[in-house]
Amino acid sequence: MSKPLTTPGEGFHPHLHEAQGSATTPLRTRLHHIRADGLDGDTAQTGGMRRFSAISGRTVGSEKLWMGQTHVAPATASSDHHHGESETAIHVVSGHPEFVFLDDSGEGEPEEIRLRTSPGDYIFVPPFVPHREENPDPTEEAVVVIARSTQEAIVVNLPRLYALDLDTNA
Repeated sequence: MSKPLTTPGEGFHPHLHEAQGSATTPLRTRLHHIRADGLDGDTAQTGGMRRFSAISGRTVGSEKLWMGQTHVAPATASSDHHHGESETAIHVVSGHPEFVFLDDSGEGEPEEIRLRTSPGDYIFVPPFVPHREENPDPTEEAVVVIARSTQEAIVVNLPRLYALDLDTNA
């Protein structure tokens, strides 16, 4: 058996380290280990939230996927926003974040819908759907893991929520 290239719990990024006497290994030919303390905070942001990138084009060379964490402080709401063409999957790790959007599927005016979540729950956000995240808990931070179908975290901040017009998709 060959000598392991990483120590358990140690980050491994072949594009950041070059072994003596060998060429740099292309990003897409190796597995990448991103340590919990190695997340990248230099991502698109929304007021009231802090996003951290783990898997992205910049961190590991991904072309069709972005994944990371979002932290929402106690008693905080994000700005209204959408994620452009990205499909977004959210897994609640801790806290009880709420996800708010306007539903126009009924008769009359669009209705505000509030999805109240608990650890272990999942949320799916289709492309271009305006929404916001809220953490109503006065003391506990909410943490979620996010996966997106685009390479980077697309965040389009909005002045207000509105129901998505199915004819224009924007």
